[in-house]
Amino acid sequence: AVLPALLAHDAEIAAAGITTVFDALGVGDADPESLRGKAWNDVLATIDNCTQQGLLRADHYLPLRGELPAPNTIDLFEPFQGHPRLSLISLMDHTPGQRQWENIEQARIYYTGKKGWSQQKFEQQVVLASQLQAEYSEPHRQYFVDYSRTHGIALASHDDTTVAHVQQAHAEGASMSEFPTTVLAAREAHQHGMRNVMGGPNVVRGGSHSGNVAAVELARLGLLDILSSDYVPGSLLSAVMCLVEQGVMTWPQAVATVTSTPALATGLTDRGAIEAGLRADLIQVHIAELPNGHRHAVVRAVWREGRRVL
Repeated sequence: AVLPALLAHDAEIAAAGITTVFDALGVGDADPESLRGKAWNDVLATIDNCTQQGLLRADHYLPLRGELPAPNTIDLFEPFQGHPRLSLISLMDHTPGQRQWENIEQARIYYTGKKGWSQQKFEQQVVLASQLQAEYSEPHRQYFVDYSRTHGIALASHDDTTVAHVQQAHAEGASMSEFPTTVLAAREAHQHGMRNVMGGPNVVRGGSHSGNVAAVELARLGLLDILSSDYVPGSLLSAVMCLVEQGVMTWPQAVATVTSTPALATGLTDRGAIEAGLRADLIQVHIAELPNGHRHAVVRAVWREGRRVL
């Protein structure tokens, strides 16, 4: 069922006005029942095959989201090694009690609610996660840092909360701070020349589902550089509209968070702007007036490298 899923995902991506997509593939998980704890070989092979046959509307790249405390992370990384579309490695650690889940009760609500865990399973996983972090997190982190440096792959830290988190990531060569959870971390990232990445859904819903800093707050402080769809492709254009309508950013500033800035941050210097010599990746958008007085961006047409794909 990989092929139909990929084609449906690709169609949704194009319909959202996205011409270059980083397919977020989580690698490794402390929970053995999780999808991220399984191999991605079939998915990578399907992406390669569909790309070669010209079946995909968008240009697909591979960002590796490595869960550092997971015992199987390095083993599951094997099919990604040397892959020409691997262009970003994110260093993740979702151990409850720190970073995204610094508030343990927010973690409990998320896992028992969205994930359907029992209270007993949550308590067991909290203990296990702490043990796994102590054993695997640092050696796995060093492995990915070395790999990204050796192969010239962009490196991102994830859920930075403290100044120390950012300083470590910068020293390791990270160029982006994905989803900083505090203003303190986001400001520290900027001071080190790192770009802050926040989720489109965070902007649209007006805050973080984990109870952390709101993306709009960072934008008002001049600390928001890149928007990620964060599993909701349509959130990118919606977030751009929100930032403009709220007077937080101008149109050029808001659009840059989903075009030129992420392109440059990941080394894709042939796209991200409408300029001579760059790829003709373009979208036609209609701004619809809604009954509630707000406006919504509706994608009417999409061109990738000058060829209409939607």
